[in-house]
Amino acid sequence: MSTKSARGSSVIVVVTSVGTQEQALDIAHLLVHRKLAACVNIVPGIRSIFRWKGKIHDDTELLLLAKTTRDKFEAVKKAIQELHSYELPEILAYDTVFGDERFNQWIIDSTTGEVAEDEEEYAKPIVSD
Repeated sequence: MSTKSARGSSVIVVVTSVGTQEQALDIAHLLVHRKLAACVNIVPGIRSIFRWKGKIHDDTELLLLAKTTRDKFEAVKKAIQELHSYELPEILAYDTVFGDERFNQWIIDSTTGEVAEDEEEYAKPIVSD
């Protein structure tokens, strides 16, 4: 299986930010369970300063970096929107220009096919502090 598409690498990184650890874990687990992402990194403690509805906000958030493929983007976007609490969630995708071929292939392999019936049911993770 090729790791490249007509426009270059088929591997992308989808970025979103959330306000709580519980929501970060819910989205990350769902994306991996549904084989929409091979891996989701959760980066805590980012500070976001932004304008929303005429006011400047200064919030602490968590950043999610989902490794996936171009053909999964719309499904990833829909899954994030399904679970996200923000009225307008950040959902951005970036092409990977360079990457280890074996790692790219792992991402492709991990996001291919349906979730097997005998795989563990997706369950909302238990968050412990």
